Amino acid sequence: MKPLANTHFPRTASMTACAALIATAMLSACGGGDGGGGVFLPVPPPAPAPSPAPAPAPIAAGTRATVALLETTDLHFNVRSYDYFKLAEDKSYGYERTATLIAAARKEFANTLLFDNGDTIQGTALADYEALVSRIPCTQPLSMYKAMNAAGFDAGTLGNHEFNYGLDFLNQAIGGGLDVEGVDGTKKCAGPNFPLVLANVQSVKSGKPLLAPYTIVNKSFTATAPDGSRVTVPLKVGVIGFTTPGIMNWDKRYLEGKLRTEGAVEAATRYIPELRAKGADIVVALQHGGLDAAAYTPTMENPGLHLSKVPGIDALLMGHQHGVFPDRGASPGFKQPGVDNAAGTVNGVPAVMPSSWGKALGVIKLELSWDGKAWTIDKSKTAVEARSTQTGKDDAGKAVYVDADPAIAPLIETQHQAAIDYVKTPIGSTDFRMNTYFADVGDPGAIQIVNQAQADYVKSYIQANLPQYASLPVLSVSAPFKSGYEGGRDYTDVAVGNLAIFNAADLYLYPNTVYAVKVTGAEIKAWLEAAAKRFNKISTTATADQQLISTFPGYNFDMFTTPDVQYEIDVTQEVGGRIRNLTYLGAAIDPAKEFVIATNNYRATSGASFIPALDGRATIYASPDANRDVLIAYVKAKKTITRAANGAARSWRFTKATTAGNVVFTSGQGQLASATAAGLDNVSLLTADDGSGKGRSVYKLDLGK
Repeated sequence: MKPLANTHFPRTASMTACAALIATAMLSACGGGDGGGGVFLPVPPPAPAPSPAPAPAPIAAGTRATVALLETTDLHFNVRSYDYFKLAEDKSYGYERTATLIAAARKEFANTLLFDNGDTIQGTALADYEALVSRIPCTQPLSMYKAMNAAGFDAGTLGNHEFNYGLDFLNQAIGGGLDVEGVDGTKKCAGPNFPLVLANVQSVKSGKPLLAPYTIVNKSFTATAPDGSRVTVPLKVGVIGFTTPGIMNWDKRYLEGKLRTEGAVEAATRYIPELRAKGADIVVALQHGGLDAAAYTPTMENPGLHLSKVPGIDALLMGHQHGVFPDRGASPGFKQPGVDNAAGTVNGVPAVMPSSWGKALGVIKLELSWDGKAWTIDKSKTAVEARSTQTGKDDAGKAVYVDADPAIAPLIETQHQAAIDYVKTPIGSTDFRMNTYFADVGDPGAIQIVNQAQADYVKSYIQANLPQYASLPVLSVSAPFKSGYEGGRDYTDVAVGNLAIFNAADLYLYPNTVYAVKVTGAEIKAWLEAAAKRFNKISTTATADQQLISTFPGYNFDMFTTPDVQYEIDVTQEVGGRIRNLTYLGAAIDPAKEFVIATNNYRATSGASFIPALDGRATIYASPDANRDVLIAYVKAKKTITRAANGAARSWRFTKATTAGNVVFTSGQGQLASATAAGLDNVSLLTADDGSGKGRSVYKLDLGK
């Protein structure tokens, strides 16, 4: 991190070096000896004052420069194009391919700046290995940062997932300097060799920004003078960063009482005038957030539409939503008022969001003109795109991707192989294939084992330590964390045979911890109603195909998988009125009866959109143990996992309905056999290839069966 030279921010390395130089000079002037006490060195005569540096040549009015802003976002530690869950290469993602796009852009444009928008240090088994299993030493940067350092990034910001491993690890990962409670901010470690900026998060301890809210990157760029000659001109690029305030809920156990957040709009309004006053020629906002048309609030997760209206922002680099903007296809993901996919602007501000996992590079080309006093942007010549690593399809229709930059893999090979060795550690075996290809339509095969492990863990803890809750039933909910958002291969898929740690990581993707909450039967019903937002409302009379799955994320589709709880989801009804015939032990659930539900820290503390009590108040046990570790221990104890015992308990079914047209959904190509094996006789293949290029097929769901 390179904080600003400002008394509000941490001491910089250059200040430390300067102090050391002064100390050395003073030692010489005072006659520092040879250690024997017999020699006194004379004071040398003062050196002549250096000649003043020549003033830079004035920039001629009409001088023009083209500057390309390049962005990575939501890399999630995907350094390599490698799936640690399947132990196989996956060319569809990986920073090593983004690096190829970066190199190409630098050849195309004489003047570039490279930025990262956060969610960088978490997301793969390699990330967990370096943070939790065999913590990387302070003397080495994280593998993700090591690869990025080689590219020469100019600045970056933090995403919400930077906080997943706690503040002590974050302090180490970024090189030290965090002045927060419980962290040694004086500890200096290897980290990114580019500044990280964050304007809307403060330390409770110091009352000051957690990181420098902004920085100014000084560049010497090639420009064209009015006479056509090539000249070199200075440019001061202001960079300001924002993350989502949701960190205070999602990582509450690490951040409560130590950090506080404010809205991106409020922080931008405060600091952008400072940036301009300090001479920034252009201002780039790194917003780890996206676009939401809702009314603005300071806790808004995706405030890009509102942030873009703050005066003084010349370019908006976005992320967090794992989407693509601009999207010039037939059905763009972002279509809110003020969003212009054709121009690549949000309320007139050039903006970009380059997907996730290194699948694309954001590029904003700005044409600057010097008017004799300042640089202005010729908006008519601005160009914005999210450049995909996918270059097309081959003759067989298979996606083709840019080659990986060969310089990246050797940088992290040792750590890459160590992570692979770790995830291969055996833990048990399974007699059935556990996957989430059809979890959205009723297959519990990859969910039940997680629920069983969580419920067993919580029940045992309560019996031993919380006798006041020992008489309450203990249940568990979990969700299909991998449900196709990133394409046809983005599903949990564990093969028959031996189980290893990488399989457990596939079954439970995130580094969450087990929490137990106490709720009523009425709250369970409301919780399930919220989870049922996963589905669109289906018309029984529409003859056109209807998409079953909504934009509500799969990782929020909480479900029970036990014979003790049974319920139906009626997708012909509006949200809030879909849960029917909810029973516990064969009888209608008592709205007043209390239950303990095993879940994770995220849902227990930031799930108020499900039920109000999931804001932390319902928590009766906040475990220090990771859900994944609890799952691993459960599998080790059982040794053999079977479909009959661990993968066939369906708690829910769709309410039967006859529809005039097809009800359809997408899943992985060639996976119908998984639906058959799970006993889903109401699923059939409609189209082998949905045409998206993402490896998906279209399936039909017969609600009448």
